[in-house]
Amino acid sequence: MVQFYQARFDASFSALSDATRRGVLEQLGQSDASITELADRFHMTLTGMKKHVGVLEQAGFVVTQKVGRVRTCRLGPYRLEDEMTWIENYRRLWAARFDELDQIVEELKRKEKADGRSSE
Repeated sequence: MVQFYQARFDASFSALSDATRRGVLEQLGQSDASITELADRFHMTLTGMKKHVGVLEQAGFVVTQKVGRVRTCRLGPYRLEDEMTWIENYRRLWAARFDELDQIVEELKRKEKADGRSSE
């Protein structure tokens, strides 16, 4: 089960690590588009866009359908719930650590202020 999630997360985060792929997802969130339209929008070759779409398709973010000579892309079924849960767990962990650090800093400030008054 852990290996499944690790492979799933690797595919997801790899797909999302590229600005062009994130842009493609944003574009497809507004409307379906052909690979040619996406390539034109992002000023890329068809081959380059096909590679980006392929990565998104492998991650489950995009589904393509070929009708005649046109390959149309639309958002896929995958919605990042597991990745959001994983990120939220780490967000909570870091928030707790920073809260503890804030408490330590405030305690040090109080001690410093108290020491400064007592030495006068």
